[in-house]
Amino acid sequence: MRPTVHDIAAEAGVSLATVDRVLNDRPGVRGVTKAKVEAAIASLGYVRDVAAANLAKSRVYPLVFILPEGDNPFMRGLEAEVRRAGLHSAIERTRLSVVTVPAFDAAALADAMDAAIAEGVSGIAAVAVDALEVFAAIDRAREAGVPVVTLVSDLSGSGRDHFIGVDNIAAGRTAGSLMGRFLGNRPGRVAVLAGSMRVRDHGERLEGFLAAMSAMPNARAILPVLEGQDDPDLSFKLIADCLAAVPDLAGIYNLGAGNRGLLKALAVRGTGLCVIVHELTGETRGALESGVIDAVLNQDAGHEVRSAIRVLRAKADGLSVNAAQERIRLDIFIKDNLPPAGPDEE
Repeated sequence: MRPTVHDIAAEAGVSLATVDRVLNDRPGVRGVTKAKVEAAIASLGYVRDVAAANLAKSRVYPLVFILPEGDNPFMRGLEAEVRRAGLHSAIERTRLSVVTVPAFDAAALADAMDAAIAEGVSGIAAVAVDALEVFAAIDRAREAGVPVVTLVSDLSGSGRDHFIGVDNIAAGRTAGSLMGRFLGNRPGRVAVLAGSMRVRDHGERLEGFLAAMSAMPNARAILPVLEGQDDPDLSFKLIADCLAAVPDLAGIYNLGAGNRGLLKALAVRGTGLCVIVHELTGETRGALESGVIDAVLNQDAGHEVRSAIRVLRAKADGLSVNAAQERIRLDIFIKDNLPPAGPDEE
């Protein structure tokens, strides 16, 4: 039977109020009395249920999500999911907020993290940029006792507490395997559109894609990566120029969020290419249905937000995380298995 606060009080010869003051590190307890209570705790092997204690105190967890701003439907979907989760914040004892920073701007991300630390938040969820400034900001959060989870793009090797997102190397391998199978013996080169190679998820997706393509029976040239900064206008120009310059182009893999510009360029050129992209939105759904896109690899933004909230609360309480529950699944959609449209598809 687990020892209780009543057992501690009896062992130390003090009142329950005194035990409560010691457990919650409140003033009003003499040093000798505090030592007796701590000795009783150690002797009995008492382990405090932090979550229950916080529930009793009606603790509220202020959590901040730091997301890239701009024309990125998936990030706007994440933001919408945070707002939606905020509708239940009173029940779940959380206070959720969203801060947006320029995409791929490491200094702005680090500044936003420092501001959140200064505000005394209970946890930070951020789409990470692979840069020394961000590593240092995560270290400062740890020093301040603020847990950090990375969303979508990881920073393994940093002091972050948990990563919430799909296995991006596996996602890239999946895209490469699909591309190779769809193209078969058809000749031609393949273009890759990315947002920025400064984010780890894009680098990992490229790594997996190249590995899968190199393992295909038919060798195929992969063009140098086009970095569209997840900007629709820049992505449109890069793809339009590529289509004009590479007459034997057979396929395009967009591993980032420049789908709007990509689809605009394809509308000018016409279909006939194998096209694989990430994230199911209103635009990519329509392109799948019309045959412009062959496959969409998708991750559930709602699951990621809910997972981040659970993990940050557990970390704030010093509790363990259920890794199986927080694993984010990679979905593969083609024209024939499209699910009903979600509320945030544009």
